[in-house]
Amino acid sequence: MSRDRRDEIIKLQMEVISQMTGNNLRRIADDLWGVPGTSQSSGLSIGGQPAGSVPAAPSAIPAGMPSLSSLQNPGNPFMGGGFDPATGSYTPVSGVPVQPVVPMQPVVPPQPAVPPQPAAPAQPGTAAAAAAPAAQPQQQEEPPEDIEDLKKELNEYVGLDTIKKEVESLINLVTIQKMRKDAGLPVNDLSLHMVFSGNPGTGKTMIARLMARIYKSLGILSKGHLVEVDRSGLVAGYVGQTAIKTGEVIQKALGGVLFIDEAYTLTTKGGNDYGQEAVDTLLKAMEDHRDDLIVIVAGYIELMEEFVHSNPGLESRFNRFLDFKDYTIDEMIAIFDMRCKKSGYTLADDGEELLRGLLALLSLDVKSFGNARGVRNLFERAVSAQANRLAASTEPLTKDTLMLLTADDIRVAGGGSEDGSEEAELVEKVIEAGKTGDGKDAGAMPQTPAGE
Repeated sequence: MSRDRRDEIIKLQMEVISQMTGNNLRRIADDLWGVPGTSQSSGLSIGGQPAGSVPAAPSAIPAGMPSLSSLQNPGNPFMGGGFDPATGSYTPVSGVPVQPVVPMQPVVPPQPAVPPQPAAPAQPGTAAAAAAPAAQPQQQEEPPEDIEDLKKELNEYVGLDTIKKEVESLINLVTIQKMRKDAGLPVNDLSLHMVFSGNPGTGKTMIARLMARIYKSLGILSKGHLVEVDRSGLVAGYVGQTAIKTGEVIQKALGGVLFIDEAYTLTTKGGNDYGQEAVDTLLKAMEDHRDDLIVIVAGYIELMEEFVHSNPGLESRFNRFLDFKDYTIDEMIAIFDMRCKKSGYTLADDGEELLRGLLALLSLDVKSFGNARGVRNLFERAVSAQANRLAASTEPLTKDTLMLLTADDIRVAGGGSEDGSEEAELVEKVIEAGKTGDGKDAGAMPQTPAGE
């Protein structure tokens, strides 16, 4: 065999091996990726037809191509033919050229048109959610209440005669100043920040909440809500944090009333305390938001006077003082009766006599008893005592017995035993105290905090 013929046969062998390798690789890829015609999965649908019904991919080697082993046989048909490197065709002895197989491209069946789907909402924590603006629920503002309705509510409160007059005078002042402004007349720059002084339970928080609604009704405030805090809600434990903490409370109170209970504690803790930082932040906010923020500070009489006069800024901004007097015995009896009516109870006659004496005795220390707050606690204890008494009763319970608060219930609520055997003499003293008391200033105590 000549050297040229040997080279042609080697080239032919290499070409056939290359084509067979490529064909095998394509078949492997078809099996892996599910190209039509190669999947054997009975459950797979390809192009809308079962996988088994799709014809297999045609072989890359023609049917007439001889085997590799036959190429080395001296009698093979290629021995007398020729190989054209430019076209890749082989001409056997018979003279019929054999063209090389062109690698077939995988046939991808047409996919059905998928209608566009609406975009899914962004999940919290994703980048889309971070980019999208957060939808803030819009809170509908309640319309201002009628000022006459608020005046009527004020007059229905038990006691507080001095406070009622002061509040009504303030309403009249603000109303007339607003009318002068609408008429183009000069008006005074009113300072509506107030100081509430008095013992616990004298109605300071209740009136502060009502004042917020009144100011909104008069167009002074935009929201008319009340934010109540004390020292712990304003002062932090480290340098620089108090201003931030106080600022957050002020932002929450904008449009309403910021009510600071026991405000004197901000200035009575010594030189190294951060309370003064809260006061400075508060004074700046009162100036910056004078049109939509009212600040009411509250506490004991003497201590609140010291608080206001401790700082020229406080003294210039707080020039309205409302002094809340202690409730009289008659007023506390009226508060107890009001709670009975609202809750569906009645007080027995002997129970009212004992209640009067008990209130006269307890109110000797008005700070510990708490005025109206003490009456509320006494009522709740009497209701609990009645429930225990009725639960142990063997007689049928009627509507009247479920409503009745007896003297025994009042005695237990005041700290006595259920059988009353050990305090019969004390009860007599209590009743006598109620009879001899004038019902007005019983138990007046120096205006200092309890425990000092």
